[in-house]
Amino acid sequence: MALKATIHKAQLQIADMDRNVYADHNVIIARHPSETDERMMIRLLAFALNVTADDNKGKLEFAKDLWDVDEPALWHKDYTEAVLHWIDVGQPDDKRLMRAAGKAEKVSVYGFASSTPVWWKNIQSKLTRAANLTVWQIDAAQSQALAKLSSRSMQLQVTVQDGTLWMSTGEESVEITPQRLTPGN
Repeated sequence: MALKATIHKAQLQIADMDRNVYADHNVIIARHPSETDERMMIRLLAFALNVTADDNKGKLEFAKDLWDVDEPALWHKDYTEAVLHWIDVGQPDDKRLMRAAGKAEKVSVYGFASSTPVWWKNIQSKLTRAANLTVWQIDAAQSQALAKLSSRSMQLQVTVQDGTLWMSTGEESVEITPQRLTPGN
């Protein structure tokens, strides 16, 4: 018998001063049996950092990356099903990233292991044609602290200012400063 996903619900209150995005979002996350709290929370972090102010061009959604290799962790599709933004977490291989760069207008990766700089150094030369790719590193200690905020039902306040994100339950707070590994602005 196959194991089923565990459902997690999160109420996010987002105040992103860097992008002028202020909104509340109720999200449902289907957590794959093999997924850790840390990885799931990085997906939630990626949602908070990339959700748009409105749904005029479609909306950002959690995808089925651990179930379907042709899907990312999250994606923003427009109403014609064109992929505007492909978001992966972890350390995907260069072939997957090149396919994503060909399918989407924009590709982002959020690495969260301490080995992320080594992974990136080994594949970055293979991705020079992927001008629409941005790779971010979340410090391993910060992502592990973020994992401790995980629960089946979460109420989280997310504040983003000057490139730093604070995620809080009201009782506990985690500060995260993603580091951009790809060149650009």
